[in-house]
Amino acid sequence: MTDVLLSFLPLAKVLAAFAVMLLGLRLRQPLWLSILAGGLALALMFGMTPLVWLLVSAASTIQRGTIFLVIILALILFLSEVLDKSGQTARLMQAASGYLRDTRLRLAFFPALVGFLPMPGGAVFSAPMVRDMAQDLGLTPRDTALVNYWFRHLWELCWPLYPGIILASSLAGIPLARLVLYTLPSIGLCMVLGWVFVLRPAVAHLRGAGGLEVAPRDVRAVLSSGLPMLVAIVGGLGLEVGMTLFAPGWPFELGIITALALAILCALVQNRVGPQFVAGVLRKPALYELVGLVVAILMFKDVIGASGAVEQLSRVASGPGALFTLTLLLPFLMGAISGISVAFVGSTFPILLGILGAGTASGLPADNPQFIPYLVLGLFAGFTGVMVSPLHVCFILSCQYFGVDMAQVWRRLLIPCTLLLCFGIGWFCVLSSLAS
Repeated sequence: MTDVLLSFLPLAKVLAAFAVMLLGLRLRQPLWLSILAGGLALALMFGMTPLVWLLVSAASTIQRGTIFLVIILALILFLSEVLDKSGQTARLMQAASGYLRDTRLRLAFFPALVGFLPMPGGAVFSAPMVRDMAQDLGLTPRDTALVNYWFRHLWELCWPLYPGIILASSLAGIPLARLVLYTLPSIGLCMVLGWVFVLRPAVAHLRGAGGLEVAPRDVRAVLSSGLPMLVAIVGGLGLEVGMTLFAPGWPFELGIITALALAILCALVQNRVGPQFVAGVLRKPALYELVGLVVAILMFKDVIGASGAVEQLSRVASGPGALFTLTLLLPFLMGAISGISVAFVGSTFPILLGILGAGTASGLPADNPQFIPYLVLGLFAGFTGVMVSPLHVCFILSCQYFGVDMAQVWRRLLIPCTLLLCFGIGWFCVLSSLAS
């Protein structure tokens, strides 16, 4: 009995660190401070000294990935503010209403559109558009935040430009196109879950597809109002793909940064705003608070890796279903406590792939007939953890933007996320039987 309890000790430590973060939120402490406190608690429980924790956290802030992430988020927030304060978001919504006559379709369309560009905190980019429609339709702030958050992430498990799926493909040594084929059902599933548990309850008080003023169809007005957004999304995708093909040694984040900078320039020129307008946006404290939040999350991710928590968690699963339990538990847990897809892939997949390869003559996981089923199960489990994570940047931004209690919105995520995970388990069973 003692051995069994000891085997679960690493899991208890991680959950205790998570509880420290939640306690900080309940005490109305800043989220970035709560995350840092949770990271320190986790480090101490796994044997790290405060000095080592401080060094690991400091080193995290100067990593290339952290710097690029901060720049991208800052540009997204700045562009969102320019479009919102200049009234361009409202003009885009009015112009698009001529083509998107169903209000329910309009509510989901813009978060889903922004979701094609894998930018951290992208939910804040679509938030003003969803807000303008929701106010006219009489939606509650809680429903509005949930719609904005859920439909922003329709494509994350299969869109080949998301860093998480790219990293999974690279670690597993499997072509990205092949991996995406196995995760493709997630799109239809997330759409159905979003309609049943998010969108339909939000618009239940509406009758039919009406409710908003419909503008005349004017393609030039749509293109003009949406030009900065098109530059950000299409330019980001094009530059990222182009750099992957023709400059593979360059950081792919440079493509997104360039596209966002061009989109900001386009918005400033279109709206003819001067230095005072720009300075007013830059003086907003929320801009720097959100950037600090992202840095704190990335610091916490690196502390998890340096503490050896993931390796110790791998000992939790034992018995006949060890690999299944491990593949389900570790990515989900890491996704839930980090809120970042790259975090659960980068920290848990090397362990899972090593176990899959250990049972083969070549030592390669790809030679294991159950390789694909377990890889897909890990992706579904981790993505579910990310979606249900209260530390997910998009979740936090959506709740803060619409001024709603995070706990109320979070509870609404439990049923669709549970069904998402159940589908992942069922899809694993199907793939596993086909591979046998």
